Amino acid sequence: MNTMTLWDLNAWEFAALAFAALLVGFSKTAVSGANTVSLAIFAAVLPARASTGVLLPILIAGDLLAVLTYRRHAHWPTLWRLFPAVAAGVVVGTVFLMWADDGAVRTSIGAILLLMAGVTVWRRRKAGAEEEPDAVTTRAGRAKARSYGVLGGFTTMVANAGGPVMSLYLLSAGFRKMGFLGTSAFFFLIVNTSKLPFSAGLGLIDARSLLLDAALVLFVVPGALLGRWAVDRIDQRLFEQLVIAATVVGGLQLLVR
Repeated sequence: MNTMTLWDLNAWEFAALAFAALLVGFSKTAVSGANTVSLAIFAAVLPARASTGVLLPILIAGDLLAVLTYRRHAHWPTLWRLFPAVAAGVVVGTVFLMWADDGAVRTSIGAILLLMAGVTVWRRRKAGAEEEPDAVTTRAGRAKARSYGVLGGFTTMVANAGGPVMSLYLLSAGFRKMGFLGTSAFFFLIVNTSKLPFSAGLGLIDARSLLLDAALVLFVVPGALLGRWAVDRIDQRLFEQLVIAATVVGGLQLLVR
């Protein structure tokens, strides 16, 4: 059966989804948060709620490639502090999806992303020196981890938009480029995989969505290879600026759609 006919896609729409899948691979190995553009493309081509179910397995494929690439750079103490709060956020996000319409989801996530981008920029300008990752062991650091974790779980559940939230957290915690990518790779592989039963239970993942995923996941690999090539050519300051810029663009896209 022709995969495109399952969603009544024409060639241009399928090409747009393929480009979005390529961008997922690039974001997972280069500029985390850039896949908010992929989120917008999927939501524009497919029904908004259904698009989250189609996108999730593609994100997991990108997470697997990122883990294989950056597995030696993960900071596990940070991950263990985040997971309980993220789990709470996923549950809240699931309940929210039961009653919220597409407009409420987009507005909520867009506003959260813009607010947190502004807070991150303000904090980084105020601080004279960057924190080391171990600084999250302080009371303030643990409180920040919990707040970002809940928001990250909520946004990743309702719109697959947790990337920018966690990117801002890792930047605010002082992670350098490779530690950032390694920690976020394991974080999203675990979180996105744990979302599968919730998404299936909500009817967002089914045989049709998985068949479309099978056609699109092939485009994740060249995107991940391109990202790995590019990340060595991006210095730390530019890397941070790109992450924040991707967050702002993603937030604006969600608000203006």
